Amino acid sequence: MTAAATDWSPERYARFADLRLRPARDLVAQVRGLPDGDVIDLGCGNGPVAETLAEAFAGRRLIGVDASPAMLAKARETGRYTALIEADIAGWSPDRPPALIFSNAALHWLGDHADLLPRLAGLLAPGGTLAVQMPRQTAAPSHRFLRDIAAALHPDRFDFSHWMPPVQPAEGYWRMLAPLGEVTAWETEYVQRLDPSPDGHPVRRFTESTAMRPFLDKLTPDEAEAFTAAYEEALGVAYPLMPDGAALFPFRRCFFTLRVAG
Repeated sequence: MTAAATDWSPERYARFADLRLRPARDLVAQVRGLPDGDVIDLGCGNGPVAETLAEAFAGRRLIGVDASPAMLAKARETGRYTALIEADIAGWSPDRPPALIFSNAALHWLGDHADLLPRLAGLLAPGGTLAVQMPRQTAAPSHRFLRDIAAALHPDRFDFSHWMPPVQPAEGYWRMLAPLGEVTAWETEYVQRLDPSPDGHPVRRFTESTAMRPFLDKLTPDEAEAFTAAYEEALGVAYPLMPDGAALFPFRRCFFTLRVAG
């Protein structure tokens, strides 16, 4: 994950570990035929994918890369990484060409994918694979409300007039990466049931550790409280609670793999 004004909270992020892990497992299942070399967990966070990667690619060095010291400390507790590196993943380079660069829900925090992704592909060993999963949820109410409410309450700090979605449709990545090797690209919408929460709407509890962070970082405590209240009210309409207090939360994710020439 990338650095932010405040460090990431491993505890909050881990609250929905099973839901966040399923797309990573779906991506791992599409990686086949790797050459010799290391496996890089790029933007490893607190290590939720470590077990899956270690089992799928047994016998290889597993190296986690992340900018968050708090997340890396938790990742170390998994005992699955050969090494953990604190680095801004936008400029990271390995000490030797890896067989696999795997990035689960991290690269959407970085801009300029047209430069970033070919650069990452160029770091791979011959025949190596770049495998990426990113949320493509910014048009959904859960994420659109954050922009709308922030701009309405605090136009001095939030201007989205030139805002562009950080993640392209899967087709865009296929076209971008096809000149570099063999590409597969797809999207999946996961219908997630979020358990009841005693202290807020379940969708807000899901987004507070990720999508909400850049907004809350710019607000005072009183402003954050008012912002959260307005967001909760809007979520209640878009994602009505079920009788037990749970909510259904459709969540779209974009995937692609690129296997470079051997």
